Amino acid sequence: MSRLKIGVIGCGAIAQIQHLPHLRELDDQFEIGGICDISEYLLGEVGDDFHVPAARRFSDYHELLASDIDGVIVCSSGNHVAPTLAAIGAGKHVLVEKPACTTVDEAREMTRTAEEAGVVFMVAYMKRYDPGFIFAKQRIAHMGEVSFVQVNHFHPDNELHTAEFRFHRAIDIPPEAREAALAEHNAEVDAALGLQPASPDQRGAFNLILGSLIHDIGNLHGLFGPPERVLHTEIWLGGRAVSTMLEYPDGIRAVMNWVDLPELWDFEETLAVYGSRERVTVSFPTGFARGLTTDVTVVEIDGELNPSRKFAQWHENAFKNELAHFGDCISNGREPTTPGREVIDDTTLVREIVLAWQGNGAN
Repeated sequence: MSRLKIGVIGCGAIAQIQHLPHLRELDDQFEIGGICDISEYLLGEVGDDFHVPAARRFSDYHELLASDIDGVIVCSSGNHVAPTLAAIGAGKHVLVEKPACTTVDEAREMTRTAEEAGVVFMVAYMKRYDPGFIFAKQRIAHMGEVSFVQVNHFHPDNELHTAEFRFHRAIDIPPEAREAALAEHNAEVDAALGLQPASPDQRGAFNLILGSLIHDIGNLHGLFGPPERVLHTEIWLGGRAVSTMLEYPDGIRAVMNWVDLPELWDFEETLAVYGSRERVTVSFPTGFARGLTTDVTVVEIDGELNPSRKFAQWHENAFKNELAHFGDCISNGREPTTPGREVIDDTTLVREIVLAWQGNGAN
């Protein structure tokens, strides 16, 4: 079987630390079909690092999409709607990083066009491909009645974790271009929330949910489907901290906390699911990790009401598993574990979480 040619749109940190190395490591399944970035500096440095021929380095993603690639990973900065729709229109399969989009209408458009085109459209919720999460999902499915779910996501500055990697930064983007991109993004957030304008706290919370907590939302989606409603939200620390309570089918309550702790190196992201006789807790590594473990702890009560505790670890890289799954879906016509249509429900939820806050001018 011939290898799949995969293009990468956006050559920043996540492409250099995760996606491009895994495309190279899985060389029995893939080849790097091309790279694209608006930064000529990144194209040169990253292209050299990963031995991408000059003819396969593009500053315009339309030119990449006109080449003989089979699919793309969209991991550029900002909103991913335009390159995703262009890729689908060119008949290419798409693995789109978060944030896939900003508004629910954009999510619906991407999903509809992908279904009409008959291409694989997969959202990059890599934690769903983590063997620790897969093991926990199987345990939870046999847990019986679930009483409560607790998600804690305490996030240090990414610079503390990326410092251990050698990667290149776009040093040739003019400040005015960055300012224009920020203004455009703020307008998109305001439109998504239906507020003109949204407050700085609302924008901040929307961005952190869409850019980070979305992985935890995706995990819960994989376990229970979309929630039935948002019960309550608190936003504080100037939009750098969010707590929300969601109601899932069968009366399941889930509390999610995301807090920015920029100087605390110790990243903490946990998912704990409680039943009347069992608790399953998953502890995930940071997304900028290679080789760190995912830990799962299972506490259960036997027939004599005696507690037992089991602990397991996995070293597999979830990004690598995700990429292999993307290739399998393309080659064998399989439905992705994280289909792009999930973005409709999840983007809707991001909006509802922020609007459930009753402070600082929120509705």
